[in-house]
Amino acid sequence: MNKVNKTGELSERFWEASLEELKKGYIEDPQAGPFGGFVCLIDGEIYEKGQIYAEDGSFYEAERYMQMHIRRQHGSMFHYLLTLDKKWTGLTELQSSLVQDFYEGKSDTEIVAKAGGSKSTIRNHRFALREKAKQARVFLAVMELLEQQQQEPSPFIPIHRTATMLDERYAITEQENELLLKQYFPEGPDGPLSEFPRREKRKIVIMRHLMQRFEPGTIYTEKQVNELLEQAYPDYVTLRRYLIEYGYMDRKEDGSEYWVKQ
Repeated sequence: MNKVNKTGELSERFWEASLEELKKGYIEDPQAGPFGGFVCLIDGEIYEKGQIYAEDGSFYEAERYMQMHIRRQHGSMFHYLLTLDKKWTGLTELQSSLVQDFYEGKSDTEIVAKAGGSKSTIRNHRFALREKAKQARVFLAVMELLEQQQQEPSPFIPIHRTATMLDERYAITEQENELLLKQYFPEGPDGPLSEFPRREKRKIVIMRHLMQRFEPGTIYTEKQVNELLEQAYPDYVTLRRYLIEYGYMDRKEDGSEYWVKQ
C-alpha cells in the first residue's frame, strides 16, 4: 500500500487530486488491484474493486467501505483539511475557528457569545472568507493554466507537513535531490554520509533521506536514535539536532523517547 511516507509528508496523490477528490478524501485508481480500487488520500489505505468487505455483520462494496474508512479513521474531510497546518490552509486560528462554527451551523449570536466581539464583526469575517475563496479559485485556475502551458513543469520534492519553516530552502527539484544524494552518499542510499554540508538546502535533502531509516509510529530511545544515525555519520548529535530542528522528529523534554513527527 502506498501510505503517507516515512517523513510525514502528504503523498503526491493528495496534491495531484482534483478539488472533488479532495472533498471526498479518496481517488479511484485503476492500478489499485486487479480491477482497480479506491485509495485514501490521507493514509494511502486501498480497497479493491470486486472485493466485498464485512463489518459488524454487514457487507460493503469497495467505494462504500472507503467512505466508511474516511469517517472512522479521520472523522471527515472537512475536519481533516481544516486541521492541517495554516501553511497549507492559509487560515489563521481565528478564521479556522469561525469556519468550524459556520460548518456546525452556529448563529452569529452563538458565535459572539462564545468568542466575543459583535455580530457585525462576524459578518465581516464571513465576507472576508468568501472573498478569500474567490481569490483561491482564480489563483488555482491561473496555476492550472500555467502548468498546461509548461510541457515539463519542474517537479519539486514534497515538503513534509511538520516543517518548522517554509522558505527557499525547500525549493528542491527531484533532479537536484537525486544528484545531491549521489554526491553525499557515494556508497549508495543505504550507505554512510561522506560529509555534512553547510548549505541549508543540502542539509534538508540529507535529513529528508535519513528519515527513511526510521519507522513512523515507533518509539525510539535516544540510544537507538544515536545508533541508527551513527551508521550514517560519526557526528550523530548534529544529525539528531537537525532532525528535531527541521521538524522531522520529535521527543520528550527529558530526551527519553523519540519518534517520527507526523
